Amino acid sequence: MSSTPPPGWYRDPSYPLVERWWDGSAWTDHRRQPETPQEPLVGPRPAGRGPGRAKVIALTAAGAVLVAAVVTGVVVLARDAGGSGSGAEAKTTAGSSVTTTPSASATSPSASEPSADDPSVVEDELNGITLPLPGGWVRAENVAEDDVVMTTPGTYDCPGDPGLCRHGQVLSRTATASDASPKALARGDIADAMDTAFDRDGLGSRPFGGVTSHREVKDGTVAVGGRAGYFVRWRVTTAKGPGGYVQSLAFPSSVGSEAPVIVRFVFDAGADGPPLTDMDKITKGIRPIGDPATGGGVGSSIGASR
Repeated sequence: MSSTPPPGWYRDPSYPLVERWWDGSAWTDHRRQPETPQEPLVGPRPAGRGPGRAKVIALTAAGAVLVAAVVTGVVVLARDAGGSGSGAEAKTTAGSSVTTTPSASATSPSASEPSADDPSVVEDELNGITLPLPGGWVRAENVAEDDVVMTTPGTYDCPGDPGLCRHGQVLSRTATASDASPKALARGDIADAMDTAFDRDGLGSRPFGGVTSHREVKDGTVAVGGRAGYFVRWRVTTAKGPGGYVQSLAFPSSVGSEAPVIVRFVFDAGADGPPLTDMDKITKGIRPIGDPATGGGVGSSIGASR
């Protein structure tokens, strides 16, 4: 085969009654019921019964089998060429067993695509959630980091190593440690969130001169889209610049295999950083895709500051 199918939802070759997410190189664990009936692969169905109707059904079924076979063939070839067949690069949090994978690749549906019904909402289609876009925030564009769904507009010269920094970012990703509780996931992710944002970036640079200290300022249970989640917030002090805040929020998804989702918040401190209340606004505004009214429930209050 000369090319692979693009990332998207396809009929699951092992269970064609549902759709499964293909990330461009391998199947993920995300499945869903087809949103709309699949169009026949031939012309409109003739009226009445008889050989014509049977032929259309046969051709349609054959077409569905062919699509599943093509994608399955790509998986086999990918495994032969690359060993595991997985195109997602796993990232393990230092000092913990929590592992996260990017929620979408550069060629998959963007995690920061606007909702068709509300331009002030950002969709993370893979994890089945929408996030509100508060005033002073924009959808992620021209951002090198994976999984960024929104940022504050513009950049500035980092106070440490040369480079461009942003005053605020929000990231959404899937946690593969599906058997861990939201509390364990959030607490296992927060140190990596701090190190990645304020200590040393993916290129080995120290945009803020490194982290000198941190303290926990907030934590607790919170309802996210009607489901019980947990969050941890740290105040980070850096060698250069005003430092900032990081927050890790974990909760179960409502789609597919219901894999847990981790949303990271990275805010600069000081007058130029976004208000901390935006963390609470975004958290309370997260909804399952297609269910804008969902909210409240168990743990609906944000934990008290320390």
